[in-house]
Amino acid sequence: MASGGIYKVKFRRRREGKTNYKKRAIMVISGKNRLVVRRTNNYIIAQIMQARPEGDVPLVSATSKELRKFGWKGGLKNLPAAYLTGLLLGKRAVTKGIEMAVLDVGLHVPIAGSRIFAVAKGAIDANMDIPQSEDSFPDPERLSGKHVADYAAQLASNEEELKRRFSRYFRDGLNPSDIVNNFEEVKKKIEESIKSSAAEAEA
Repeated sequence: MASGGIYKVKFRRRREGKTNYKKRAIMVISGKNRLVVRRTNNYIIAQIMQARPEGDVPLVSATSKELRKFGWKGGLKNLPAAYLTGLLLGKRAVTKGIEMAVLDVGLHVPIAGSRIFAVAKGAIDANMDIPQSEDSFPDPERLSGKHVADYAAQLASNEEELKRRFSRYFRDGLNPSDIVNNFEEVKKKIEESIKSSAAEAEA
């Protein structure tokens, strides 16, 4: 255990592995809104945050749990769910006049093709301006869940194994081979829902 006069105890949230204060300071000083992406054991959470003297204030938020309302039957923490959550967040943000943000990955290791960048890609496709290299985004086919459908096709000859591997999908009423169609349907519903909400607000 460290001891002595030069030992400095880190801030509580840094000790808990929640905040990297050096990275946070750089983003806060920039004065730009932040796209904050966090993962739990069950969901993906995305928020547009604004730093204020009293603390961070969420301007817009979306979680993968909300995708069920749009008919999503796949997993709530995979790549397609991450993209759709980002799309939902981005559409809401643009509707409120929030068009730019910087990606805040927190203490997550920024791995190219990860769910964090899938969320960012969804927000960008919703017409948000989020500076990010195209190389960091997952392949479009993975975003739509095609890799899941391809894997399910490989197991098609072994029905027992297919149902075991994708038990949660079948439980929620989705054949994994149809995940791409489900993805496109939900994507369309999100876009239509936001357009409808915007029209009602203007009326």
